Amino acid sequence: MKKGSVEMGRDGNLPLFETKVAKGRILFRCYAASMFVGIIFIWVYRVVHFPPAGAQVLRRWAWMGLFLSELLFSFYWFLTQLVRWSPIYRYTFKDRLFQRYEEVLPGIDIFVCTADPRIEPPIMVINTVLSVMAYNYPSQNLSVYLSDDGGSDLTFYALLEASRFSKHWLPFCRKFSIEPRSPAAYFSTTPEPPASNPLMAQEWLSIKELYEDMKNRIETTTRLGKISEEIRKEHKGFLEWNSASTRHDHQSIVQIVIDGRDPKAVDSEGQSLPTLVYLSREKRPQYHHNFKAGAMNALIRVSSKISNGSIILNVDCDMYSNNSESVRDALCFFMDEEKGHEIAYVQFPQCYDNLTRNDLYGTCFRVIIQVELPGLDSNGGPFYIGTGCFHRRVALCGMKYDKECEREWKKENDRRGRESASVLEESCKVLASCTYEENSQWGKEMGVKYDCAVEDIITGFSIQCRGWKSVYVNPERKGFLGVAPTTLLQSLVQHKRWSEGHLQMFLSRHCPFIYGHKKVPLKLQLAYSIYNLWAAYSLAMLCYVAVPSLCLLGGISLFPEIWSLWVLPFAYVIIAKHAYSLGEFHWYGGTIQGWWNDQRIWMFRRTTSYFFGFLDTILRILGFAETTFAVTAKVCDEDVSQRYEQEIMEFGSPSPMFTISATLALLNLFSFVCGVKRVVVDIQIKPLESLALQIILCGVLVLINLPVYQGLFFRKDKGTMPTSVTYKSVSLALLACSIALY
Repeated sequence: MKKGSVEMGRDGNLPLFETKVAKGRILFRCYAASMFVGIIFIWVYRVVHFPPAGAQVLRRWAWMGLFLSELLFSFYWFLTQLVRWSPIYRYTFKDRLFQRYEEVLPGIDIFVCTADPRIEPPIMVINTVLSVMAYNYPSQNLSVYLSDDGGSDLTFYALLEASRFSKHWLPFCRKFSIEPRSPAAYFSTTPEPPASNPLMAQEWLSIKELYEDMKNRIETTTRLGKISEEIRKEHKGFLEWNSASTRHDHQSIVQIVIDGRDPKAVDSEGQSLPTLVYLSREKRPQYHHNFKAGAMNALIRVSSKISNGSIILNVDCDMYSNNSESVRDALCFFMDEEKGHEIAYVQFPQCYDNLTRNDLYGTCFRVIIQVELPGLDSNGGPFYIGTGCFHRRVALCGMKYDKECEREWKKENDRRGRESASVLEESCKVLASCTYEENSQWGKEMGVKYDCAVEDIITGFSIQCRGWKSVYVNPERKGFLGVAPTTLLQSLVQHKRWSEGHLQMFLSRHCPFIYGHKKVPLKLQLAYSIYNLWAAYSLAMLCYVAVPSLCLLGGISLFPEIWSLWVLPFAYVIIAKHAYSLGEFHWYGGTIQGWWNDQRIWMFRRTTSYFFGFLDTILRILGFAETTFAVTAKVCDEDVSQRYEQEIMEFGSPSPMFTISATLALLNLFSFVCGVKRVVVDIQIKPLESLALQIILCGVLVLINLPVYQGLFFRKDKGTMPTSVTYKSVSLALLACSIALY
């Protein structure tokens, strides 16, 4: 099924999806070839002009540092071009799925994970739950599980409220085929229907009023921080909480809020409701709970007892469903007669609905989503990114692929639990206990992997190594939308965890070249390395940002003279690379300012997040640190939100990351001023010829760091750079300059 072919599949049926190879890649390949030639010339220059033994020791070391950095940049560039060489795009035929399988659709178990009601508000969580409950899919085949790793009765209360509201919300969604089906997203983006449609206008107002009432009750209770005695009497589930229960010390709690098998579990129109389950696995201080991976594995076991859907979808609590057809899109891959039995998971992109126009913190990964992930798909399959992913249950539970593993979906729907809801609740508590996994393969060969900050990546890679395929699909209407970080520190901390986890993977037995040897294509092993080595690339970026600036202060030249022919490969590689990057970014819907923001944030990440990720990984290997998991906050103060919407960079909190960024920004500012002074004030032509590229490099870095200077010296709001960071960075920058000068 390549290049849009419509070959007949097994049993003479037309395929349920098609695969198209990207067109117009000739220009890209010409660009890549010319870039490669330019890079070779840069290497030749570095080798031929290596400072002789009699030269300054500092110049020799600086030259060597830049050369090694350029080699690392070149290796990274080569890997990215390999992935981008021939991306593929998938398209589904949901009408064919409907015609052939509407009566035998498989059970779908949906996992929504939350960890802390203080930073992941319950109202946000239940909007995600409601959005997936409202999928355009038979309710009797749909089960939704909320994993609350915070063990909060506030979250349970919010889920109870959502279960009542769903009786009105689901019929409204079906009747008017609305999108999106998260109430908060729908009412914030959809205006009131016109008077020309009185029926919808009346119901729209009625449903919105019900939602606002529910929202007010949940938010009021959340602010109070406790459940009133009156509310506790409404459901037996509140008896599971007692005065001794804490976030990190409580029993297993399993509550079937809506039992989809119960004929009384119907909405306002008499249609059956999806099964809805609350789970908070047991937590005890003496047991390591393995973060989100542990929660996922508890969900897999509990759901196998209650509904046992053949397909599992997992989403983060802030990642609501934006497309009610996403389930059917995924099933077009799993149920395809020709290729479906090979597919273990279908990955949707991670997108956001709160991005600013110019994407201040470069969160949307525009080019990665549009080019690199389709490129991964063509090289062996995308990785599992931890949310927005549909899994085949047996593959996630550790089964190896073989040609005999094809299954009849019809049989799967008959395997739901037969016990009563109360019996299931009690029996499932054991499956969610702290001791259940002892001396088992859970977290090793079964379920989601443990002992890594990117448990999702190594889990997906392990599935691929067991012979399964994975596919990436990015429909025109995004499948899922989430909440992007609204402060710089949130973004940097998130990337620190990702880069640290990727490097842990590379240095562990799950290294793509070791674990994946002879199991997955070499191209896929190389593709994983792009992200596995994010942390290591920080060393090259730090060298390139700091060393030329320091050498400029000392009058040490590290690049060709401006009139030398050797300047051409440097100029071509720099200009061509960034011109192509800008064109590509704009082609996929970005703005020029957005591209500039993207360049800035990648520099910040590589000099701070990835550097600290590298250090922490090394310290962990040496036994001086332990793996941690930081949950990104999904709420912020009103003034922080306003600055974010105005695209004003948020500093505010003291952090070592800000100290590094500010120090490097000031170092380049001082060096640039010194370089310009030599040329303009002292009228020295020789420095201009030999140091021109270093002056230009410093000038570009000064421009890219303008928000840092504003935060250090000019802004007066609460989001400015902390005074302690300003003092430290100025002192460190002056010290570095003094050493370089004297």
